[in-house]
Amino acid sequence: MAQTDLLKLIFHHDQRMEQLAPDAIDNSDPLAMFTKPDPTYSTLYFSGTSLEAEILGLNKLQRYRQIVEAIGEGFNANSYQTSSGKTATLSDALSSIEINDMILITDEDVPSDVIHSFSGKVLRDVLEKGWIVLFKRESEHGFDLQVFSKENIYLRFFHKLQALLEPGFRFFSINGKRVHNENFFYFESHRLEKPPHGFEEVFPESVL
Repeated sequence: MAQTDLLKLIFHHDQRMEQLAPDAIDNSDPLAMFTKPDPTYSTLYFSGTSLEAEILGLNKLQRYRQIVEAIGEGFNANSYQTSSGKTATLSDALSSIEINDMILITDEDVPSDVIHSFSGKVLRDVLEKGWIVLFKRESEHGFDLQVFSKENIYLRFFHKLQALLEPGFRFFSINGKRVHNENFFYFESHRLEKPPHGFEEVFPESVL
């Protein structure tokens, strides 16, 4: 039986940055809470499932290389910076780091302490600079990818991934606000043909 790859792109926009580092917020001035802008950030989560084999992990998909190339095209970065140094491609960067390590996407020089001693406060500071942060997240049989950005960059990836659609490859765009628990996250294991509200399958003719 041919393998069917399923790609999930889970998006969650307009999250409050103060939740990343509550200790970094100055609460001494109540008026500031109303007069200062409330910065937000977005996250994207790229997850993969090999349906027939029930294998979880973006890197376990037959189309993993094409998917990573499409994601890299969406970033349109000159380099990817990790604790091991700079690489020219996203694929090389992912190969050079361990599970739960991060990749910084910026044309600026990154101080070594930012990569080697990461925290919620550092994440907020990095996002406010406009840098993009990518984490290699552990899944049951491999890894997925999680992206943090100040801007909503969802559209950079949607059409590039949609262009990969063919028999044996299914793609779902999912509103992260609808992912309430593990059963929702792994909806493909028990309700693939009747997905929850906000879990939209993408087809070649789909438009936003």
